[in-house]
Amino acid sequence: MERRTFGKTDMKVSALGFGGAEIGFEKADAASVRELLSIALDSGLNVIDTAECYEGSEELIGNAVGSRRDQFFLFTKCGHGANFTDAWAADQINKSIDRSLKRLKTDCVDLIQLHSCSEQILRKGEAIEALQRAQKAGKTRYIGYSGDGTDALCAIKTGVFDALQTSVSIADQQCLELTIPLAIEAGMGIIAKRPIANAAWRTKTKPDNSYIQPYWERLQELKYEFINGNPEEPATKALRFTLSVPGVCVAIVGTTKASRWKQNAEIAAKGSLESKDFDAIRARWKETAKADWIGQI
Repeated sequence: MERRTFGKTDMKVSALGFGGAEIGFEKADAASVRELLSIALDSGLNVIDTAECYEGSEELIGNAVGSRRDQFFLFTKCGHGANFTDAWAADQINKSIDRSLKRLKTDCVDLIQLHSCSEQILRKGEAIEALQRAQKAGKTRYIGYSGDGTDALCAIKTGVFDALQTSVSIADQQCLELTIPLAIEAGMGIIAKRPIANAAWRTKTKPDNSYIQPYWERLQELKYEFINGNPEEPATKALRFTLSVPGVCVAIVGTTKASRWKQNAEIAAKGSLESKDFDAIRARWKETAKADWIGQI
């Protein structure tokens, strides 16, 4: 699997990474996760991304591949979705990080990210300082920010983060102009989340799931020619588009099925889109996108 330099860090990351949200929120069973991640690691995966708020994801990952910790880069997040009063207070971030390490069965992760906190929180400084202390204590090698829009722009401008995780897809391209160029200039590793736009094209009618709705609505207006009833063609174009975005180091895709992982890996192996296809998607976005089509958290 293709390896890409991750910003100014010493990491060479697989172009396709594993996102841990789905196994948590869909309550995947331990045996399935162990099979899935074992196959993925054996196939060249070396990035696993998760978060405390992904409802059991960290524990599933720790139990499944904790014994193979030296074979992959492990990213997690703190803050967003926490069930305590002040998720961004230093003591709460410290506790969150310690809980994550315990669940993941490791004493150090490769990247801890602030999970979609606001510009106001960033400017306060307490959350950033908590991550920096965790880094000095050896609990994480690098620190990052996960988020979108002007909040992500603020995070980049602080100059303290090693990585940016942000929404990049055929239905989410604000970052290509707003944040990614600055992140590249800052030497940050860039992680693309939601790289296949939640596969929103698979639903013929508006989905009930509010997580998918914005992308479904956008795709109705974008009317890409390759979304033609064949579910595999848009998946191929979508993932290859995201991996073609300049600066993107790794695209994080979640699944609960080993077979789906293999399909995604086969798509990623095809490499970047031809420039004419990439440019056509960009042109369609630019002529269609509305002002409120901002990055989706």
